[in-house]
Amino acid sequence: MPDPAQSTFHYAGVAGSGMSALAQYQAMLGGTATGSDRVFDRGGAPAIRRALEKVGVRILPQDGTGVRPGCDALIVSTAVEESVPDVRSAREAGIPVMHRSEVLARLTAARRTVAVAGTSGKSTVVAMIFELARGAGLDPSLITGGDLKVLAEQGYLGNAWAGASDLLVIEADESDGSLVRYAPAIGVVLNLDRDHKEVEEVRAMFDAFRQRTREAFVVGDGPNLAHLRSGATVFGTSQAAEAGGFRGTGIRLLADASEFTAAGVSFRVPAPGLHTVENALAALAACAAIGLPIAALASPLAGFSGVRRRFERVGMIAGVEVIDDFAHNPAKLKAAIAAARLRAPGRILAVFQPHGFGPTRFLRNELVEAFSAALRPEDQLWLLEIFYAGGTVSRDLSAADLVQDLRACGVQAEFAGSGREALATRLAEVARAGDLILVTGARDPSLTDLCRLILAEIVQR
Repeated sequence: MPDPAQSTFHYAGVAGSGMSALAQYQAMLGGTATGSDRVFDRGGAPAIRRALEKVGVRILPQDGTGVRPGCDALIVSTAVEESVPDVRSAREAGIPVMHRSEVLARLTAARRTVAVAGTSGKSTVVAMIFELARGAGLDPSLITGGDLKVLAEQGYLGNAWAGASDLLVIEADESDGSLVRYAPAIGVVLNLDRDHKEVEEVRAMFDAFRQRTREAFVVGDGPNLAHLRSGATVFGTSQAAEAGGFRGTGIRLLADASEFTAAGVSFRVPAPGLHTVENALAALAACAAIGLPIAALASPLAGFSGVRRRFERVGMIAGVEVIDDFAHNPAKLKAAIAAARLRAPGRILAVFQPHGFGPTRFLRNELVEAFSAALRPEDQLWLLEIFYAGGTVSRDLSAADLVQDLRACGVQAEFAGSGREALATRLAEVARAGDLILVTGARDPSLTDLCRLILAEIVQR
């Protein structure tokens, strides 16, 4: 692969989280990055477009014109199909077409990389490692799927950064199988649940990932990860994490923070939920593997800025709080609801937008079980129609089908099929002081706009 800092790459589907991160990183290194996306062609995602252009990524129509003489490679993700004009143009011109994971794998091998894998919590743990390393005096680079607030507050998109050191922190994704490409210095596996793929298939990926890790391996204390513990640093809240020194004890789960002790040091994170403690323990263990002194990490962890749409408070009106969260798989949804329970003296009024027809079909039963277990009889749930990002897919399932399943399990569930304005009005009608409105779903940044709309409707109530 040509050196990105000396090359011209065109990114098809550049509005996506993984693709936008690579394009920004290349531009920040001094290379030439152009990109296209059908979302931009429709006039959508203007904030993402502005952030890309801010760092020098040139946005072009997705009509094949971005792949021209002088382009060293076309970069695609699994979501970019052969029928996309950019791909056809590249094939016709003999320009290499590379999957984004190939680019990330080369970058990973060339640096002292910390790669974070797992079915839940990757973006948050990557962000924590990045901020902790910065707080300890390093200048790491970053390629991830979530937007870090510490970077977004400076006008960046927040999912990429090119630092001066050789340390690179990345999110390693198992959903498309690309995880097995990476050979990081330090590998981290957080947890293992049924998500995009069957558990056994992902376990095999984690095994390969472990074998390719060059320096140190960090793994969660989940029982289904026990086979990875030998010779690894184990973190968590159970006795399995005791030997590695990264067992969290003295845990206090507060409405707006989490406190615990690990490796003889007291820590506080400004975010609620037991999953927050587990994420912080993973980040601390990874930083120890880097060589950072644990005592020096308490202050930067206490100042952790967080990631956009990870239990992000949008506002509170008339005693009703609105939280925006990326949760979309069963484990994440249960964790988000549990965190909301710490804050809400009243009911949880949950909104969920399933992401993708294939993933929703794959996890249908588990999603129903998760909501049935996490929600109380007095809580209520609204399901928006399944989010469709385009492409060829069988659209033979509706969120209304899940609503029927949920009702059969005793959950107060409604299908929000009349649109978001009607949903916002409905929520404003039923919400009362002490309730918490939790809006969940992946990939769709307009869910944050829905949160604001709900708040506006409450004001008008």
